[in-house]
Amino acid sequence: MLFDFASIFIFIIIAILFVFFTLVFSWIIRPNNPTPEKATTYECGEIPKGDSWIKFNIHFYVIALVFIIFEVEVLVLFPWAVVYKKLGLVSFIEMLIFVGILFVGLVYLWKNGDLSWVKEIKYTKRKANSK
Repeated sequence: MLFDFASIFIFIIIAILFVFFTLVFSWIIRPNNPTPEKATTYECGEIPKGDSWIKFNIHFYVIALVFIIFEVEVLVLFPWAVVYKKLGLVSFIEMLIFVGILFVGLVYLWKNGDLSWVKEIKYTKRKANSK
C-alpha cells in the first residue's frame, strides 16, 4: 500500500522535474534578439492601427464557440455510431437526448440571429422620466 503511494509520488516528482527541465532548457537555447517588430501586436499580417483598448464585435468569437460545440458533437457521434449495434436501444435514446439538446441550442441561436454575419441592431426609444 505504501509502495503504491510512493510510486505515484515519484511519478509526480519526475513530471515536475521534466516540465522544469524543459522550460529551463528552452530558455537557455532560444535566440534572444528583440526588435520593435517583434514587440508589436500581431494582427494577421496587418500593421496595427490605433489603441488596443477599443470595443470590438465579439460576434466572430461567438460563431467560433458555436462551431467548436458542434465539432465536439461530431467527435461524440462518430465513435458512438461505430459501436451502435453493441450498445442497444438505451444508447440510442441517450444520443437522441444529446442531439435534441444541441438542436434546441441551435434553434435558440438561429432565433436570436446569432448565426447571421450581419446582425440588425434594434433601438428602442426610452421615455423621459417626468417628475
